[in-house]
Amino acid sequence: MKLYLVGGAVRDKLLGKSVKDRDWVVVGSTVEAMLNDGYRQVGKDFPVFLHPHTKEEYALARTERKAGHGYTGFTVHAAPEVTIEEDLSRRDLTVNAIAMDEYGEYIDPFSGIEDIKNKILRHVTDAFEEDPLRVLRVARFQARFHYLGFSIADETLQLMKKITDSGEILTLTPERVWMEVHRAIMEASPSEFFNTLRQCGALEKLFPEIDRLFGVPQRKEFHPEIDTGLHTMMALDQAAKMQADAEIRFAALVHDLGKADTPEEMLPRHIGHEARSEKRINQLSTRLKIPTSFQQLARLVAKYHTHCHQAFTLKASTIIKLFESLDAFRRPERFEKFLLACKADALGRKGFEDTDYPQAEYLSELHEVCAKVEAKQFVDQGITGPDISLAIRRKRTQIIAMKKESLDS
Repeated sequence: MKLYLVGGAVRDKLLGKSVKDRDWVVVGSTVEAMLNDGYRQVGKDFPVFLHPHTKEEYALARTERKAGHGYTGFTVHAAPEVTIEEDLSRRDLTVNAIAMDEYGEYIDPFSGIEDIKNKILRHVTDAFEEDPLRVLRVARFQARFHYLGFSIADETLQLMKKITDSGEILTLTPERVWMEVHRAIMEASPSEFFNTLRQCGALEKLFPEIDRLFGVPQRKEFHPEIDTGLHTMMALDQAAKMQADAEIRFAALVHDLGKADTPEEMLPRHIGHEARSEKRINQLSTRLKIPTSFQQLARLVAKYHTHCHQAFTLKASTIIKLFESLDAFRRPERFEKFLLACKADALGRKGFEDTDYPQAEYLSELHEVCAKVEAKQFVDQGITGPDISLAIRRKRTQIIAMKKESLDS
């Protein structure tokens, strides 16, 4: 039995990055031998085991053969005679098809080390096109390593186009697509994921709501970048730059979906795009089975982001209505996420990338002061029933009005 460190751990070591998870391939063993050594089997489709002490994953060396449609349509052969080179040949990219033995020697049959030096993402063999999931995976790796200067090999991009054109990309389940999206938006340059998919035609197939934004003009005085698709990608990258969580990044991604539905005679203005964006978010969320918390924040950002941008000109009563619509007093953490998503939108414009966004701080301060107004003080005054809510609202409105007067003066 021989053990080899494989995949991301080897790649990241060669890139000089810290290694978080380590995966191993076992050559020359069997399921029975692994179980007898105390390993716990967890793989259903092929033999994968957890080490009895480290809990790291150990997989028997295996080969795969296409036997059906989609990314699950494979038959797997795992046996003691399967070599490490054969196991590496089934992997997606050469940078992921490098192994290291117990002596620290590299096994690199597909020149992955050279591709790492040249910063190229290249497929291992033409068997790449048998798995449509690899289109999303390569796009995700481009989003991860773009900041290091990586690019996708032309021949690999052509295979990605071929997979997309064949219709195989549509065999991916909504759950699997969303899993890749969730991972991709958390990468260093998430816009590269969607730009790559657009290059190979997959964005139109899987995310038509996003694809339709490209080429839609906006008013130049507000959006010097003009193109709505470009603005969307810039807003997403701004959310990543702020190290925002996945819900905020998703909200930044979809906040303007309704601009693709603006009547042509209205362009480049987008009156009413907020409500149209909500509708498109619902459509996308239903199709991809997106988690409820992501949907809720995204809809709120789509509906109220222009309110946030205009915060300094809103009346006190309108700000209170905004807080109530956002359920800001019961859900303060989500309110803060809302502000961050709006900030990403504001900074996601050409020439505005490094500007301040005082609206967020302003609304946050007003929220903090208003949150201190509680029911108890009115109950102590003998106010009861629905009148308590009215009294709280009046008091909060007064506080905001006084704050606005002090700022104006």
